[in-house]
Amino acid sequence: MSTATVTPEQQAFRGAMAHLSAAVNVVTTDGPGGRAGITVSAVCSVTDSPPTVLVCVNQSSYTHDIFRRNGRICVNVLGAEHEELAMHFAGATKIPMEERFGWQIWDHDTAEVPILRDALVALVGRITGHTVRGSHSVLFVAVERTVVRDDTAGLVYFQRQFHRLGGPTATTA
Repeated sequence: MSTATVTPEQQAFRGAMAHLSAAVNVVTTDGPGGRAGITVSAVCSVTDSPPTVLVCVNQSSYTHDIFRRNGRICVNVLGAEHEELAMHFAGATKIPMEERFGWQIWDHDTAEVPILRDALVALVGRITGHTVRGSHSVLFVAVERTVVRDDTAGLVYFQRQFHRLGGPTATTA
């Protein structure tokens, strides 16, 4: 939606959402629909019985139909050192998708979807359902594999900027 057609209510909502801090994630897939990834902040835990997360994807994104067709994704929660990667997958650079997945930072063999080797968290799973709300689809993902790394700070998006959050603390003897 262009800014010329944004209503005052939508503008106020967008401004409010800029004050809602969120983890930065690169969601990836591979399969019959092709290999693709996108930066998203709309990821949320649903339940641990069974482990399920939701991911919101704009229906106009070229990745939307690829995710749905492949049916498997990895939610790669980014660490503080991944700001540049987030920008690549947000489409803010001219780096083609094929080149992004050619970098030696991906594990393409373990789970049939690209997993960022040094992700803060990697959640691999199957899309088990979806619902449409306005311009977005809410994808429900049954998590089959979880990888957690504790040796880095998180990357969050707040007030339209990236910020470092937490991380390991140095200990002294």
